[in-house]
Amino acid sequence: MSDNDPEEPVAAADFPTAVLVLDAVGKVLTCTRSAAALLGAPETIGGPGAEQLDAELLFEDPDLWARLVAGAVGGARRSARARLLRLDGGRLEADVDIITLLEGSSARVLLRLRPADPDHPVPVAVAGDLRRAPPLPPADQRAAERLALLNAAAAEIGSSLDMARDAEQLADVLVPAFADLVAVDLTEPVLRGEEPGELVTGAPMRRVAVRAADGRWPPGSYSVGDTIRLQSIESVHLRGGSAVFLPDLRELRAVLAGEEERVRLILPPQAASLMMVPLQARGSVLGALVLWRTAERRPFDQEDAVLAEEIGSRASLSMENARRYTRERRTAEALQRSLLPRPVMDVTGAETSGAYVPASTTTAAVGGGGWFDVIQLPSTRLAFVMGTVAGHGVSATAAMGRLRSAVQTLADLDLSPDELLAHLDDLVVRFIEDDDRQQPDADAPSALTGATCLYATYDPVSRTCVLAGAGHPPPVLATRGHSGTGIGRYHPGPVLGTGGHPFAPVELRLEAGDVLALYGGALAKDTDRSERQLAVVRAGVRDGADSGRPVTEIGRGILGTLLNEPPDDDLALLVVRVKEVSADDTAVWELPADPSLVARARGLVASRLTAWGLEDLVFTTELIVSELVTNSVRYAGGPVGLRLIRDRVLICEVSDPSQTQPHLRRAQLTDEGGRGLFLVAQLTHRWGSRYTAAGKTIWTEQLLGSG
Repeated sequence: MSDNDPEEPVAAADFPTAVLVLDAVGKVLTCTRSAAALLGAPETIGGPGAEQLDAELLFEDPDLWARLVAGAVGGARRSARARLLRLDGGRLEADVDIITLLEGSSARVLLRLRPADPDHPVPVAVAGDLRRAPPLPPADQRAAERLALLNAAAAEIGSSLDMARDAEQLADVLVPAFADLVAVDLTEPVLRGEEPGELVTGAPMRRVAVRAADGRWPPGSYSVGDTIRLQSIESVHLRGGSAVFLPDLRELRAVLAGEEERVRLILPPQAASLMMVPLQARGSVLGALVLWRTAERRPFDQEDAVLAEEIGSRASLSMENARRYTRERRTAEALQRSLLPRPVMDVTGAETSGAYVPASTTTAAVGGGGWFDVIQLPSTRLAFVMGTVAGHGVSATAAMGRLRSAVQTLADLDLSPDELLAHLDDLVVRFIEDDDRQQPDADAPSALTGATCLYATYDPVSRTCVLAGAGHPPPVLATRGHSGTGIGRYHPGPVLGTGGHPFAPVELRLEAGDVLALYGGALAKDTDRSERQLAVVRAGVRDGADSGRPVTEIGRGILGTLLNEPPDDDLALLVVRVKEVSADDTAVWELPADPSLVARARGLVASRLTAWGLEDLVFTTELIVSELVTNSVRYAGGPVGLRLIRDRVLICEVSDPSQTQPHLRRAQLTDEGGRGLFLVAQLTHRWGSRYTAAGKTIWTEQLLGSG
């Protein structure tokens, strides 16, 4: 909004809803603070001692308007987009030019309507000089004020799913139009989203909103954030369900003299009249609305109590909706956190630190959004996963759980990233079809529609990282001493659930100490804000790689900067520093497909285990190697690869060029063979196999000290 250029429009988001209520003859009865600010008028319009406000609505007349603009020396000029609601029905929409002329102690407001459709101008009558408008009879005046307050309550209260914000809106409507001081208190269970329960004496309530007509809340009274414990008489009145009022507080002040806490609760120094209204929904008390008037106002009476109950009832419904929303949000967040892995992991291949931050805005978030996982694969390898699901709430969190379970199951098959995403894509297609069949009339699509996923595997022995994505942006990569943070060859495939599209893998050669950052949720959006946030991630990762700081510190530093601005969507971040397995802890041999070399393989293994001080595992490892190498020579041909890795367990791998996976079976008494894999399974802690580009690899794990 500009004070100099009458043609500059004002964005609707630049000011809250402005409500101006006039009576049948055009006299301004009351208005919201935002309307007063927009018109350049005092905030006390319609109240006692209010300065005079004149308003004229002018028909489209460029010549007349030009003369008024020229004469508005020292006046404020503004432009706005307005919706005008007439009390007799109908709605007008037009651009409004506003001039405020200061005439002594009065403010004269001229509003020119510029219709949205120039070919059909809006017919608007001139209200005239409102100072000469005949006053309404007292009864009609009070009825008009009641109507104005109800209209303001309908327009202002209930636009948020945040209980504190609803309470603030309620206080804004009531001060100064209805009371001089207002406080809103809510019970602690309600603020946590729980069921209100029975209001008992001494139950804690928290003050969530206060307003004073003069802008100064009494310093001796409970303020926002203070915890209040009601005495028996107050709790009885609230459980009664009706507003109670005291038109004169002088006698009560004498009775409560010396009771500091109760005086602090219900007797501000300037208060002359008191009203307490229970805020209740579905028969349960959510909290209390407490109002005071000073001696300059008419004391509260029964008609005021009825009006306050009506407005309190409207506010209670909004707060109950916000309470249910809070409960759903907390349930979804708790469920989502339970589905995420440990936030910090330190294993042979990497150290990781993950964080999930739910959105702070009630319009965007109730759990769901971004998720991540760290999966330990055989042979010290790791998988890093980051994904997003559409929507928010419990259904989105459940969709996230289904995706994570599917990824973990497919990861157990030890597939390459591109193959895993292809299988995951097929699963999501089936999931969406099942959702559509179960809820054919649902308005919203399945939460899995549009889901994304990034899957990366890392081998700390070879220091190779292979990754592929389905509609997900690439991770940020930083190497010590290098300024770049991008992965140029990465090209993600379509989002999950599309079906039939390939996913191209990218292979990277990393160095120990390199830092990867996978991100999802708000960071994965293609917006200006997310681009600014990604710049923070890149800078934090680059600094972390150069300084060698722990990943927990890197993650905290990045989040600390990002959360300076509350996130408008869920935010997921996984920071990884890769490590390597020392060459002294590995042994690799390649053997031809010759049965006579099985004995040599046993000898090589025995020598290396002895050098590692693992003599107690020599016998069992020789049996395992003998069985696996013999099977490869007999059924797959050569060359046969043999590798030992000393880690927290002893890992033995045998590779061959065959794509046929081994199957464990129980041999019959008369069978001459078929007992090899059964023997391997009995001697090892875990065993399995995986496909490779050259064939397959069978791996086993033995616990150290188990020989």
